[in-house]
Amino acid sequence: MLKIIMSVSMTIMLSIIMMTLCMLISKKSMMDREKMSPFECGFDPKSSSRVPSSSQFFLIAVLFLIFDIEIVIILPMIITIKTSNMMYWFMTSTMFLIILIIGLYHEWKNGILEWAN
Repeated sequence: MLKIIMSVSMTIMLSIIMMTLCMLISKKSMMDREKMSPFECGFDPKSSSRVPSSSQFFLIAVLFLIFDIEIVIILPMIITIKTSNMMYWFMTSTMFLIILIIGLYHEWKNGILEWAN
């Protein structure tokens, strides 16, 4: 029990120290304001230098990330087929795949997968 308390307290202290150091190092002063502004041959910029990104691109990226995580979950299921009860393994993998298919169908019906609207 003492080891758990010590490791939790050390983790919390290390986190607080790291956050404090990052906050002290990353302080921006008013003098850095000119450095952070865009530079176009000595003239003030004519338009915003920030180009807005598409929210559809963000949704596709999140969808890709979710399916990557799902593949990481599915791969160990193949390895455990030899050591587990076939009925439980089949029920678990079937339920997992049904949830994935329902989620994909829901995203398809909401138009998330269509790039051009």
